[in-house]
Amino acid sequence: MAGSALALSLLVPAVAAVPTGVAPAATAAPGATPAHFVVLGPTGDGLRLTEDSVRAVGGSVVHSWPQIGVVLATSTDPGFAAVVRAQPAVDQAGASRNLAEQLPPAAPSTRLEVLEGTAAPGPATAAADREPLEADQWDLPLIGADRAHEISTGSPDVTVGVLDYGIDPEHPDLKPNLDLSKSVSCARDGIPDTAVEAWAPADDTQAHGTHVAGTIAAARNGVGVAGVAPDTSLASVRVIDDDGFIYPEYAVCGFLWAAEHDIDVTNNSYFVDPWYLWCESDPDQRAGAEAVRRAVAYAAGHDVVTVAAAGNSGWDLSQPIHDTDSPNNGGPQQDRWAGHDCAALPGELPGVVAVSSVGSDAVKSYFSNYGLGSVAVTAPGGDARQIPQTPSANGRILSSVPGGGWGWMQGTSMASPHAAGVVALLRATHPEWSAPQVTGALSGQADALPCPEGYDPDGDGQPDAVCAGGATGAGFYGAGLIDALDAVR
Repeated sequence: MAGSALALSLLVPAVAAVPTGVAPAATAAPGATPAHFVVLGPTGDGLRLTEDSVRAVGGSVVHSWPQIGVVLATSTDPGFAAVVRAQPAVDQAGASRNLAEQLPPAAPSTRLEVLEGTAAPGPATAAADREPLEADQWDLPLIGADRAHEISTGSPDVTVGVLDYGIDPEHPDLKPNLDLSKSVSCARDGIPDTAVEAWAPADDTQAHGTHVAGTIAAARNGVGVAGVAPDTSLASVRVIDDDGFIYPEYAVCGFLWAAEHDIDVTNNSYFVDPWYLWCESDPDQRAGAEAVRRAVAYAAGHDVVTVAAAGNSGWDLSQPIHDTDSPNNGGPQQDRWAGHDCAALPGELPGVVAVSSVGSDAVKSYFSNYGLGSVAVTAPGGDARQIPQTPSANGRILSSVPGGGWGWMQGTSMASPHAAGVVALLRATHPEWSAPQVTGALSGQADALPCPEGYDPDGDGQPDAVCAGGATGAGFYGAGLIDALDAVR
């Protein structure tokens, strides 16, 4: 059924005549580069009318998802969205990339966490039940994962989709668990491409997805590190293009792929570009956000648990935010206050498990976003300022990187896969549980962390963030620190 649904989304109806009374699109400049737009309409066969409206005003249909009523269109007219909104079977429309294609090229994005040092595997001197580099994985005992593995290491019947830069298919810690049949790239116009060269990272600079995957399910095989759920299956679902961007159409494709290919959990260590916060008051942003919301809801309807990073800007997501960095893909950046009608995607969408980050002292990482009601749980994401009692004394997270190596990163991108790994353990332990039951258990089993007194990680004598929730710590940590041991009991 999944294959037929995707095939349906690739069908291109015959071009329809322009309906009577439809105003033509404005004339574009000669030689203008087509820009991308999301156009929302009805689900199912009714979306063909939306496609007709796109063509009637001079747009081209690139791809459609009738399952959720979303069309990806292009047009050389920068005013296309405003024109098509008035047409039949169009609910919303907006530029998905801030018309970036018609602006000078932007520099490749560097907002994803970067590798901050590598680790040599060294001699295999670890205990028989530990991996060679596990002594530097302070994060596993912090959430009880090392003890959980004495009971369960997960199940290959559970698949975690890593929506990211792609997973190195030859990495020795990941190859045993990587399901090639469920791996895909969505990073070209949101059109699924199952070729390995499409979904694998292009080079060693695209380490993010491989690192995330190792935290979730690096195998216990006497090589490198161990994942939180080391017998769990992985699917590489690439949603980041070579320039480092995740546009709405990429994310939509990723969520629908997960829903229709028996993926049980998705890890989303990113936010959707080009807006750090997508605001309902802007019709373009509203359309892009609604497309992603529909895709997440579709995945939830197929019993997928969606786990996402809370972000690394140090923002209190429950309060208005001064955003001076959006859009991030070219053009003039706005100086705006993003209020309660604005949300980070996908972390603040309904039903998504948003994860903040703690360091080795189980205190909020200095970079982590937070906010009462905006964070579900917290997990180890690393913090170079919190020094663990490990051989390396490195407070970042150690995991796999492309080329068969291992290295350190820190960020909420590293916290989210810990939570996804615990969800995988829960789904293996309780295969009869629905996605809402699993997310309820994740929060219910979390260990509450109280708000720290005088939170001042930079040591300048001034508090760097205010934690709401007092003894519950909910403002920083949501329900608390995830617990892998409770997940398998």
